[in-house]
Amino acid sequence: ALPAAPPVRSTPAPALPAVPDVAPASGAWRWPTQGQVIGRFVAGDPKRQGLDIAGSAGQSVQAAADGVVVYSGSGLVGYGELIIVKHSDEWLSAYAHNRRRLVGEGAAVKAGQQIAEMGRTGTSRDMLHFEVRRNGKPVDPMQVLPAR
Repeated sequence: ALPAAPPVRSTPAPALPAVPDVAPASGAWRWPTQGQVIGRFVAGDPKRQGLDIAGSAGQSVQAAADGVVVYSGSGLVGYGELIIVKHSDEWLSAYAHNRRRLVGEGAAVKAGQQIAEMGRTGTSRDMLHFEVRRNGKPVDPMQVLPAR
């Protein structure tokens, strides 16, 4: 007869720390720049997938929430000098038409940290085009930004 197999220990794998998800209700989001909203999000309109915020050339553009820069460049047609920040597995924010990008891909950024200077690359006036995406789908930034 074969010897009895030793009892199998089923110890659960140690739990990995959860990646904090920047949810709209958490209050973690802040306005990326000062200025009047001159263009609003319109669901289903590919040209209106975010907010247009008027300002002046060189004005500070800041990260709307903590995250990591996953794109910093000018390769996406229609966005000019663009920065995209990943906040969690679900959430991204995009900052378009900058005069100058101040952060590169892979940089960790904090909410309120200056990441760019406002400009008019890819558009006719100085402004920030700001988009928020959840699981790749556009979300109205007004749903995550604090009232002002």
